[in-house]
Amino acid sequence: MAINDQGRPGLDGQELTLLKRLHLASLVEGSTLAILVCVAVPLKHLAGYPQVTAMMGPIHGLAFLFYAWMVINTASGGMWRKAQVARLLILAFIPFGTFFNVGTIKRRAAGPGVDDAPAKEKRI
Repeated sequence: MAINDQGRPGLDGQELTLLKRLHLASLVEGSTLAILVCVAVPLKHLAGYPQVTAMMGPIHGLAFLFYAWMVINTASGGMWRKAQVARLLILAFIPFGTFFNVGTIKRRAAGPGVDDAPAKEKRI
């Protein structure tokens, strides 16, 4: 960890890059699952187009593998607790779950101590 301008510990360039990739992987994985569940499966069962799921299934599979790899790769840096890593992985199995991880990833990318910032000051 590096020290930022405010004297608080911050993230170095490599950690920030990993978090940006994890953020992207989370969005891609969630989007491909949403397309698979909300578009491809109904087209298969209601309209008789199994080709859509045959095409979208492997795309989502690759996106899921990329997301899982990025979670493991990012967590291996030691900046995540086991419960946080488990949350990132468990939410990947729930439709739209990875979209809930975006806030966690953004807060982590903002650096430690961001939650310690004072709330809005009261005006008198």
